[in-house]
Amino acid sequence: MTASHVARRVGQAVLVLWAAFTLAFALLSALPGDAVQARYEDPALGLSPQQIAEMREAFGSDQPIPLRYARSLGGFLTGELGYSVSSGTAVSELIAQALPATLALATTAFLLGVALAGAVALATSFGPFGWLRALLRSAPPLLVSLPSFWLGILLIQVFSFRLGWVPVINASVAQGLILPALTLAVPVAAPLSQVLLRSIDDVLAQPFVHTARARGAGTGWLVWRTVLRNAMLPTVTMAGVLFGELVGGSVVTEHVFARNGIGALTLSAVAERDTAVLMAVVVIAAAAFVLINLAVDLLYPVLDPRLRAPAASRGRRGAAHGGEPAGPAGDTRRGAREIPNRPGSGHDEDKESLE
Repeated sequence: MTASHVARRVGQAVLVLWAAFTLAFALLSALPGDAVQARYEDPALGLSPQQIAEMREAFGSDQPIPLRYARSLGGFLTGELGYSVSSGTAVSELIAQALPATLALATTAFLLGVALAGAVALATSFGPFGWLRALLRSAPPLLVSLPSFWLGILLIQVFSFRLGWVPVINASVAQGLILPALTLAVPVAAPLSQVLLRSIDDVLAQPFVHTARARGAGTGWLVWRTVLRNAMLPTVTMAGVLFGELVGGSVVTEHVFARNGIGALTLSAVAERDTAVLMAVVVIAAAAFVLINLAVDLLYPVLDPRLRAPAASRGRRGAAHGGEPAGPAGDTRRGAREIPNRPGSGHDEDKESLE
């Protein structure tokens, strides 16, 4: 990976962030009415027209849209996110209070989802019973279609109200993470297991796997040294997308479980038409999505050494193998050469014959 490639990817990430900010600002500015004026014109507050005008000036809502855009963009670039219309608190302070809970939930759900996806994919591909493999193969498409709010309510009904295993009231920090994380882990595990399972099927159909089996390689060696290493690239891509969605897309789940995170802050900002808070939430969600996918892109050459080789070298290597791929991530052909001939396998060819 060259410096120009890294610079190009970083530039694309910055461009996406700017586009997300601009689109969010345009949509919020197109809403009818003035959020500041609507908030402070309430007769119960007893503010005079002059005081309301001063409030609009303080929040900048009396300025032309281009000037507001430039001021808002400059504030985000310098870390000044503005102030909440409803509470007058700095938006950065509100985000700092809500973000840790959302990150803890998203990280726990993601790790749990990855573990579930790996277990389902491996059991489906290498399970001992045909009926179990067929059942597990049909499970991910069903789980993908489950609404998260319905699943969350179902888990509360079963594990909290009926079984009493997870308390709803006065729960500890760890207990409060169990059901929300499981609710978010299912929609993560379902598509991830589908991608991983499809990748495993593709790898198992490759000639080098059949050669390794013929030379006496066991299932465990194939799984950990060959199959999973080749199935990781598309799976890592999907995992990055899903984790980025978790950070900004846990609004419904946090609302179902009454968690004070970014989701609750977003719902409150929507109800109050708190533009500054909504802009901050949109930018944070976009930044999480973009940065995670940028990290995945930069991680590709680490996972697949072929991507680190110059193009000419890859072309010569592909021609040397008759147009076939140069080998999976970590050079599985080399791994196949390392398999010793086992007694009774009936294969005593020279190791270089695998080339």
